[in-house]
Amino acid sequence: MEGRLRAPTGRYGGRSAEERQAERRRRFLDAALGLFGDTPGYRGTTVAALSQAAGLSTRQFYEEFRTLEDVLAALHLQVNGWAEQAVLDALADADGLPLAERATVLFRAYAHGVTRDPRRIRIAFVEIVGVSPRLEEQRLARRARWIDLIRAEADAAVARGEAAPRDYRLAATAFIGSVNGLLHDWSAGWVDATLDEVVDELVRLLLGMLRPEGWRPGSP
Repeated sequence: MEGRLRAPTGRYGGRSAEERQAERRRRFLDAALGLFGDTPGYRGTTVAALSQAAGLSTRQFYEEFRTLEDVLAALHLQVNGWAEQAVLDALADADGLPLAERATVLFRAYAHGVTRDPRRIRIAFVEIVGVSPRLEEQRLARRARWIDLIRAEADAAVARGEAAPRDYRLAATAFIGSVNGLLHDWSAGWVDATLDEVVDELVRLLLGMLRPEGWRPGSP
């Protein structure tokens, strides 16, 4: 099928076409979180099964999406958006805090946002991998946003005299890999620790990156 079917227009039941479309899309994404993020997973789900789980028809599916890959793409962005919003909300609480406390607040917000539902972890770190070049590009683009956030925080810490001046591009990339890997393993039950202990360990890694041995505040 080359494109989506045309959705009905006009008002029905007191709701506009746009409102009905938004509700259908939400129901499909909610159903996809359950199927893609648990059993049977993205690769084991059909359009018919997703439509049934959403309580909608396959025709309504094709009014909203072209393929199941489109659903996974939208869900992946949604999951990342939830985590990103949690961090942005925490930035206000962290304003003016020393580096270690600021990092703890931000990473605790991210960790709780992304691990609140184990299905989110699976969407963000498992189901999205290796699906297609298009989704791989999306996955890397979203990861780049997190890398940019770490670099911005590092540069701000340097400007405040709280971190060693350097190009943090590679270090931030390596650190994000550690964050994703550790949170995935913790969510899967492979790490015997509380989430706060995981966050504390990530903060120690970050501080070690920003404040290498021998560096002191005020030194170049």
